[in-house]
Amino acid sequence: MKDAISVLQKVIPDLLSHLTHRYRILEVINLQSPIGRRALSEITSISERSLRTETDYLKNQGLLFSTKAGMSLTLKGKKVFHELEGILDRMLTMDRKEEALAKKLNLQFCRIVPGDTDDSKEILDILGEHAVEVFDELLPEGAFVVAVAGGSTMLAMAQHMTTELSEQRHFTFVPARGGLGDLMAIQANSVSDSMAQATGGSNTALFVPDDLSEEALNLLKNEPSILQTMNLMKQANCLLYSIGSAKVMMERRKMPAELKAILVEKQAVGEAFGCYFDDKGRIVHRLSRFGLQIEDVAAIPYAIAIAGGSSKANAIQAYSHIAPEHTWLVTDEGAANSILKGITL
Repeated sequence: MKDAISVLQKVIPDLLSHLTHRYRILEVINLQSPIGRRALSEITSISERSLRTETDYLKNQGLLFSTKAGMSLTLKGKKVFHELEGILDRMLTMDRKEEALAKKLNLQFCRIVPGDTDDSKEILDILGEHAVEVFDELLPEGAFVVAVAGGSTMLAMAQHMTTELSEQRHFTFVPARGGLGDLMAIQANSVSDSMAQATGGSNTALFVPDDLSEEALNLLKNEPSILQTMNLMKQANCLLYSIGSAKVMMERRKMPAELKAILVEKQAVGEAFGCYFDDKGRIVHRLSRFGLQIEDVAAIPYAIAIAGGSSKANAIQAYSHIAPEHTWLVTDEGAANSILKGITL
């Protein structure tokens, strides 16, 4: 609902001010009817001249009527008032929920989309769409090297990017890490390339699996194309990534049973940048040091984490212990409600 209002405001900039203005008039008349214009002016702090214009409009809409005793709502007016009350209440509740979540997680900003990604793939698509909106809101004009992680959430974001994002901006996309044992479409290389194509930007690939031995990685580090990508990665001034459930990421990486047992014993709940961490944000296992590390995030000025679904709530909350304060989070109600359980909004 809040997003519908945001869209309408782009076409009618003063929509929300008119909406809240008229809602306040209807609210007072509903509580104080019959009420005269002077008394209504004193309560609402709106001049009698402005009130005359507003109340005439509301009368023409059939929402109120006047008698010698004052103004009252019609049956239609009462119905519209209660419907409007519900709409504004939902908007304010979501605002409060976003503020409460940002405060609890100690993050700069949180955007919450309705629904639970765990229940519907459509919510994942909406999550990706909102992530693009946040990306557009956050970034100023200029040139950006955007480091991109892989995963289905990041692919959903890529599918909503357009060349409009590149107005007064230039993007160079680079994968944040190597590949996993994933479907090709959701590997960081593919997602990074998709974003570059969608925005008219450029892309550099990194074809290095996360599960190579340190010896093999050391041999690759001086390979010219890999060295070029790694150097570009160090210049990243924007980061797009997700936060994973430790259990799910173990399966995606096809971890050996012995290592899974160790991570379970160490109570790993989440994963980001190849690091598995417990509910206090303590790193209990780290994959290869190839690509961006979790410690690098603090130095990147524009960082957006996108993660939804109630099943990721523990991982998101655990990651907040190590996330830089300037992080912007895009999540859904499924995760937000689980994290905020017991908190009065």
